[in-house]
Amino acid sequence: MRIGCPKEIKPQEFRVGLTPGAAREAVAHGHEVVVERGAGLGAGFDDAAYEAAGARIVPVDEVWQTADLIVKVKEPQAPERARLREGQVLFTYLHLAPDPDQARDLMASGATCIAYETVTDARGGLPLLAPMSEVAGRLAPQVGAWTLQKANGGRGVLLGGIPGVRPARVLVIGGGVVGTAAARVAAGMGAHVTVLDRSLPRLSYLDDVFMGRLTTQYSTASAIADLLPEADLVIGAVLIPGAAAPKLITRAQLGLMPPGAVLVDVAIDQGGCFETSRPTTHEDPIYEVDGIMHYCVANMPGAVPRTSTQGLGNATLPFLLALADKGWRRACAEDPHLRAGLNVHAGAITHPAVAEALGLPLTEAEKAVAG
Repeated sequence: MRIGCPKEIKPQEFRVGLTPGAAREAVAHGHEVVVERGAGLGAGFDDAAYEAAGARIVPVDEVWQTADLIVKVKEPQAPERARLREGQVLFTYLHLAPDPDQARDLMASGATCIAYETVTDARGGLPLLAPMSEVAGRLAPQVGAWTLQKANGGRGVLLGGIPGVRPARVLVIGGGVVGTAAARVAAGMGAHVTVLDRSLPRLSYLDDVFMGRLTTQYSTASAIADLLPEADLVIGAVLIPGAAAPKLITRAQLGLMPPGAVLVDVAIDQGGCFETSRPTTHEDPIYEVDGIMHYCVANMPGAVPRTSTQGLGNATLPFLLALADKGWRRACAEDPHLRAGLNVHAGAITHPAVAEALGLPLTEAEKAVAG
């Protein structure tokens, strides 16, 4: 099979879908790998590293026109969607629930599109989302602390405080991979951290792991409203696999927060978990609504592309090799967890949460795989 890796064209996206190490593995499995010239430079991988791994460096047109399997990081942008063709397989993050235009274009292309973010594992986790969730979670307190600086529009509060001055109060909504990573870094920076979640076992786990270094609380609308008046930084870390994120803080509730407080919406890829969230970029990451600063960069891990690319590559490689070695039908037929990643095939939506979010008919993934 010919595997193609184009350069990401989303603004300020420096990650790449294939590391030289992954290219070497694919070549060792008997596959041909073509990589767009300069695709890995943003993540610190030059063309020579791919050539040493056995890949060919080619122009962008050749990648899209000749590859059977396209491997990316971010959802295809409009010019990339126009390049997709019937029978081609796309393996990348899609986040279709809040993006009907992308869904429509992918359906029209006739391509088979497998989304990293809905691939599952035997424990009910999301193994291809987890590494980027770890990165985004660890970045959230860091970018939140930066936004809190007065020069950036924030309250002028130091996250860890100093002796005699209380630290910032950080509210993390969601205790999953993102929330746990965010809480760990925020607590490590010396902040007073509260984590909200609806899973009592998860709250118990966090309480045990952090040994009293943070506060856990069951998540309700009332709990959020009660905590907002003292929150310097709120990190939105909720996820419903494949579906749009729930809106947990309304615009009216911004008035409960101290002026200059910060919202960091890690769920912005799935539409955001704050009513006032809208996607931003690393080039222009923050904006203000009713005196509250918002950080809503839709590709937060792109800020640390080398770490992110390596982490994502470690997670995607086994699935990539399965798709290439067996073909997508057999790979998905034999692995229900990979099959859960199937979002679009032959003009149809094949993931129930995506179909529900977009109000479109569902073709069951099993039926699509069977042909």
